[in-house]
Amino acid sequence: RDEDDINDVTSMAGVNVNEENMCNSELVGTVIHSCADKPFLSSEVLQKKILNIGKRHDIVELNSDVVNLVSQATQERLRVLLEKLTVIAQHRLLTHKGSDRYMVSSDTKAQLRFFEKLDQLEKQRKDEEERELLLRAAKSRANTADPEQARLKQKARELQQMELAQMQQREANLTALAAIGPRKKRPLDS
Repeated sequence: RDEDDINDVTSMAGVNVNEENMCNSELVGTVIHSCADKPFLSSEVLQKKILNIGKRHDIVELNSDVVNLVSQATQERLRVLLEKLTVIAQHRLLTHKGSDRYMVSSDTKAQLRFFEKLDQLEKQRKDEEERELLLRAAKSRANTADPEQARLKQKARELQQMELAQMQQREANLTALAAIGPRKKRPLDS
């Protein structure tokens, strides 16, 4: 039943299965010799490089198959990388003008400000994490003989003192501004 289905499909495509089987049976048992691949990298230079690296691991002798294998592996790795780069380049060439999700912008200053703001937010987040770590270390009642713990506690105390000084400075500035009163605008000379 399955063979009839295959014959129906192949006859519709104009292929004679019996002729194909006869042609393929002639090739069975024949030896196909492939031409030797040229090495991708220079064998002498690659062999010297492998032996230099191998000296660290007590390798003094090298089979030629190793050099060929490393050369082919390097060629394959470069081929894969180039395929990925091609995909990336093609993706960059795509235009997203018709899509509502993308907005084309050529305002370089705004883009730089955006990245600076991202960096600033990341730095602020890391500072907050470090501050929380230091405050937890300062509050912990763990073994004080540990020099690392003592250093963290000292750093936490310094951080708290610095924050207190900044808060006092801010309050002093606000008090001074309140005492001076609102800023008066200069009259425009006509």
